[in-house]
Amino acid sequence: MKKVLLIALLSICQLIFSQEKGTVAGMVTDKEMNSEPLPFANIFIKGTSIGGTSDMDGKYSIPVPAGNHVLVFSFIGYETIEKPIIVVAGKTLTINQELGASQGVALDEVEIKGTTSKEKSSALLLEQKKATVIKESIGAEELSQKGVSDAASAVSKISGVSKQEGSSNVYVRGLGDRYLNTTMNGLSLPSNDIAKKNIDLGLFPSDIIQNVSISKAYSSSFYGDFAAGNIDISSKEYNGNGFFDLNIGTGVNSRAAGENFKKSEGTGQFGFYNRYQHNPFAVVLSHGIDPVDAGNPINGSIGFNAGKSFEFKNGSRLSLFGTASFDRSFQYREGPLVDYTNVFKKVFPNSKEYEYSTTTTGMLSATYRINSDHKLKYTSLFLNNSSDQTGYYGYKGLGQNRDALINTDQGFYQMNVQFNQDLVFVNQITGEHKFYNDEEREDLELTWGIGYNNVYAHEPDRRRISIENYHLALDNNTATNPVFFINNSFDNQRYFQKIIDEELNSRVNLAYKPTEKLTFNFGYNGRTKQRNFENIRYGYEVLDRNATPITDVNNLDALFDINNIQFFQNQSGKLFRLDVFNQIPGYNGDNIVSLPGVNENEYVGDLSIHAGYVSSEIKASDRLTLIPGIRLESFTQEVKYDVINIDPSDPGARKVTETFFLPNLNVKYSLTEDQNLRFNFSKTVSVPEFKEVAPFIYEGIGQRIAGNPNLLDDPSFSEIYNADIKYEWFMSRDELLSFATFFKQINDPINLVAESSAAGNQRYFRTSESAEVFGLEIETRKNIIKNEDEETQLSAGFNFTYMYTNQDLIQTIQGGSSQFTTSFNRSSDKLQGASDILLNANLNYSPTQFDNYKPIASLVFSYYSDRISALGAGTLGNIIEKGVPTLDFVWKNKFGENWELNLSAKNLLDPSITRVREDKALGDIIISDFKIGSTISLGLKYKL
Repeated sequence: MKKVLLIALLSICQLIFSQEKGTVAGMVTDKEMNSEPLPFANIFIKGTSIGGTSDMDGKYSIPVPAGNHVLVFSFIGYETIEKPIIVVAGKTLTINQELGASQGVALDEVEIKGTTSKEKSSALLLEQKKATVIKESIGAEELSQKGVSDAASAVSKISGVSKQEGSSNVYVRGLGDRYLNTTMNGLSLPSNDIAKKNIDLGLFPSDIIQNVSISKAYSSSFYGDFAAGNIDISSKEYNGNGFFDLNIGTGVNSRAAGENFKKSEGTGQFGFYNRYQHNPFAVVLSHGIDPVDAGNPINGSIGFNAGKSFEFKNGSRLSLFGTASFDRSFQYREGPLVDYTNVFKKVFPNSKEYEYSTTTTGMLSATYRINSDHKLKYTSLFLNNSSDQTGYYGYKGLGQNRDALINTDQGFYQMNVQFNQDLVFVNQITGEHKFYNDEEREDLELTWGIGYNNVYAHEPDRRRISIENYHLALDNNTATNPVFFINNSFDNQRYFQKIIDEELNSRVNLAYKPTEKLTFNFGYNGRTKQRNFENIRYGYEVLDRNATPITDVNNLDALFDINNIQFFQNQSGKLFRLDVFNQIPGYNGDNIVSLPGVNENEYVGDLSIHAGYVSSEIKASDRLTLIPGIRLESFTQEVKYDVINIDPSDPGARKVTETFFLPNLNVKYSLTEDQNLRFNFSKTVSVPEFKEVAPFIYEGIGQRIAGNPNLLDDPSFSEIYNADIKYEWFMSRDELLSFATFFKQINDPINLVAESSAAGNQRYFRTSESAEVFGLEIETRKNIIKNEDEETQLSAGFNFTYMYTNQDLIQTIQGGSSQFTTSFNRSSDKLQGASDILLNANLNYSPTQFDNYKPIASLVFSYYSDRISALGAGTLGNIIEKGVPTLDFVWKNKFGENWELNLSAKNLLDPSITRVREDKALGDIIISDFKIGSTISLGLKYKL
């Protein structure tokens, strides 16, 4: 009976106590991240054990006894806020709190704060979960764990994205460079390469990356030239008392080790060339041809990062972040190289290439937070990328050339010494502002940005030498020697090329929120860009090749010496004269035979885009959000050119002006709190690039690529219809399962086509009236093992994409001249650049910290299947880039708070990088086949 009474008494007390409780609930937001939700913040009642943490959406709810209390909000690296509250039994008290960075926080805490808010995978998954459009991101934390060194490698870890091994070409959903856009902080980035629309993402080292995101579904704020997606690089920011870290690294490539590397004469070890102000004719006269020693092939890197924040009495804060780095690497490639047009043009069974590459990066970011509602940011970025390549083709004496004058079956040889330098300057100012009208409950948010970009892309003094009977240089018989191949005077040449891009771009968006369930966005994008291109060649016209044998193939400077140049017609005893396509106009000195010239090819491209858009975010219910939008875009493109080898009747210019109406609809339906179903439909366009339009022919050793001005005729653009459906399940704060399917119809698509002719130029054509793309994507991120503190020790990620592409080929494409005409012998084919299968997988192991030692190990795998590099015209088969698997291992080791020792092994499988020409009669013809080797690197980092 006593036990029954005791239980009854306890039950009554519990009932009374529960009736005297209320609830404190609300949201914690991050002042440093424009009031974004702050997950995992601590909320508790001072002096008690009552409390909890905010969820992934920043929300919290805590049962609290009725009465007066002090509610405390805290988070590592942030200020602690205490608020007196009065809790009423049976009622909910809503307290929303914004937290800002603490002024007196330790360095390691600042870093934790930074990664949680800006770079951590869980925070990016939260952003993806809350986003109203289909978007995927990879942050600095994940890049570090996977040993990703640049943005190109970063995006290849995202589902539906692949990177061409051995280059920086990126493909999204099977669509290549011409269907992508690249931005930094939402502002356009320039291209550093005449052959590309987008900047080389390999130029962006991970030290400057906060996160990289890909938006695969269109919304009105993007430029209308959108098909595969928009890649946006968010540059790093810093908030805290100050830090400085220094890192150095070294490494070796398995195939480069032990090789005797060569590089261009006149280039420095840091990837700079100091003769740009010199006239090319003077360079040819005063500098030789032979490459020079490049030193020991040991990779190396050095860099530093620093940051500091300054707090002012009015509550504003200035935060500075700076980074500078230099990286050098060596790569050796060996294998066959074949130039196959509609016949075998050149065949090199044995070729070898030495490449010495450097990347120099400097970035300064200054963020001025006026208050919690107003923020300004200035970013200045400098990139210098250089590639110094020396190639020997046919070096075993087995090279063939169907145009050879002595022996078409053996002995043809070419040496190509080529230096490319790309200097990129990016300057941006962005702003974020919030305005409130309490009386009418109207909220306004203004975001804007202005960018000014410059690119200087140089190919100075490329040296190319062609030799016949090269096998005689290998027979150890001084009486037999090779001679120069002189089918024309430009078979032995010096080549100079320069590109200058200047671009001004801007964006502005005004978000107007009249109610909690409705938001309007009004925006503008503007972009003006000009490209200036020029090149000139000087050919060595050997006067009597039989009287000029090559006694030492490694000392060509002895022959191409200024003392051996014939300047005047009546000079005797000279070995060669200099030829140029366009001599100085108006010069009447016919007796002079070696004259400087003016540009061989040049073009100027102008682009102007002005667009306005309106979109709205309609919360039809707690689960359903609709985002309709429309964009009106004015587009003008003009190319003026003066190039050789073009029909004299060609007008030398093309210009087009178009107006695009681009509607789109994004739908987000929250099946549960952690599951989303998304839908997108949009109309976009694809417009030609300057390099696709200008009919300049770039001649490589094994291929020639040219533009087609007819692409700006009617039709002048491709019309694209896009549809996406995606399911997302955020299983935990850092776990994800998603499925997506997508469809695209591309009207009048552009493809690169290998012409069926003896020249075999590859040129851009509108190959079809319509092309279709269907695809399926699967992605999962899963924690496999956790410790008792719920910290992940073993995790895995996997994404897979299957795509089907098809276009009905136009049988005969007519042009203004035979140069711009082609045909096909088949009715349909895949799209250029499309792989049927893309796959990425990773396994990450992070055991419990051992005292002051914390290791992290990652294994990362990627694969893409075969894809078309260029469509074959006529009866020719396609040029195919064979599928490539890659496997990387990264082992990071942190000792205490200051030291890191990191080991990485890249490209462990070392697969063959192979391109073939399909041929029904002969079978697949290997055009190139080489391996780039595995690279083992060791890095040391110290944090001060």
